Amino acid sequence: MKRLVYDKLLAWKNKSDDKRKPLLLEGARQVGKSWLLEELGRNEFDSVALINFEEDKQLATLFDADFDTERILRSIEIASGVKLIPGKTLIIFDEIQSVSRGLLSLKYLYNNAPQYHIAAAGSLLGISLHKEDSFPVGKVEFIDVCPLSFEEFLMALGKDGMVDSLHNMDWELIKAFREQYIDLLKQYYFVGGMPEVVASYVKEKDLTEVRSIQNDLLRSYDADFSKHPPMEMIPRIKMVWNSIPSQLAKENRKFVFNAVKPGGRAKDFELAIEWLKQAGLLYKITRINNGTLPLDGFEDTDAYKLFTLDVGLLGAQSGLDAKTLIDGNAIFTQYKGALTEQYVLQQLLCNENIKIHYWTPTTGVAEVDFVVQLYDKVIPIEVKAEENLKAKSLKSYNDKYKPELSIRTSMSDFRAEKNLTNLPLYAISELTKLEQ
Repeated sequence: MKRLVYDKLLAWKNKSDDKRKPLLLEGARQVGKSWLLEELGRNEFDSVALINFEEDKQLATLFDADFDTERILRSIEIASGVKLIPGKTLIIFDEIQSVSRGLLSLKYLYNNAPQYHIAAAGSLLGISLHKEDSFPVGKVEFIDVCPLSFEEFLMALGKDGMVDSLHNMDWELIKAFREQYIDLLKQYYFVGGMPEVVASYVKEKDLTEVRSIQNDLLRSYDADFSKHPPMEMIPRIKMVWNSIPSQLAKENRKFVFNAVKPGGRAKDFELAIEWLKQAGLLYKITRINNGTLPLDGFEDTDAYKLFTLDVGLLGAQSGLDAKTLIDGNAIFTQYKGALTEQYVLQQLLCNENIKIHYWTPTTGVAEVDFVVQLYDKVIPIEVKAEENLKAKSLKSYNDKYKPELSIRTSMSDFRAEKNLTNLPLYAISELTKLEQ
């Protein structure tokens, strides 16, 4: 399974000793962080010294006494059974959040053992809870790992030629295969991008098994809710998490506390939302009422939409079966807009240089689904679930702010009209190339 983030790992590996910091892969549970590091070790190093702090209980106190580098490296050799050779061995600290002062150890290893390649992985859920540790600010390189994008999903299915067509923006060729793109996009809506789910689908093509794995993942997240946060916060976390599908199914997808619990107020659920956000399970997209730079300066932190980690998991939470989704029958109409916005957001998040908001004017009579800041450009994006070329809200935004480029993304073919471009949903990954 090819992951595009692997190129960033290679770039880290090839840095000189004085430029390379210990690497920390961040992301929600089950997005493939450990697999990526082990794949890097198999492909690019002579040996791998893997320490899983969740499993290796004998190392639970490794960093308690001190951060003596020689002692730590000797302990790693003994525990892994691998001789550490600078430049030849990849040292992996997996589940680093499970051991006391594990994150802080990276600072001392960076200062005292820069000749070694040291990479760590841990769930955002656990890392964010280690407030008692002094975090090694400036001593660690971070790489975010997300679920597979639609592009990676295509590659996993062996559709490299279709990916190349997208990269080349060969719109005539893409148009000739549009039905295949649309069919594969609907499959992605159901399967999503969680690596275990995609691997199963590639091998078995069994949508029932796909949903079973997704439900297992949801149960594992639910178990985390009962294990990590303060006891008094657990019911509120579960209420927020369980409300996401119905919140996104509304025509106006702004998060409403009263929909979580009758009479609910912001102060009742803000901490629960922040906990889920820090765990990487929710994305919080805030409203702006002005479409000029810098967008963060016009952010309304009291109005926002909440999206979940993965479009496939959202479908599983919503109880949508494969026939409903892929055939697009009547029940699906309630959720197609929500799934489509979730999908578009996931693809946008694959670009770390993008800041994402949504826009409504102070009058609230229009809404643009996403407004992104890409370097020094502001790009409004209207999302349509099917073949829809109407974009009244986008026209309202364009009349007011006159952006150089605005995007309407739908199932319709590519079409460029002055400063308004219709970009097919299955080609939303090419947004940055259009801007260039």
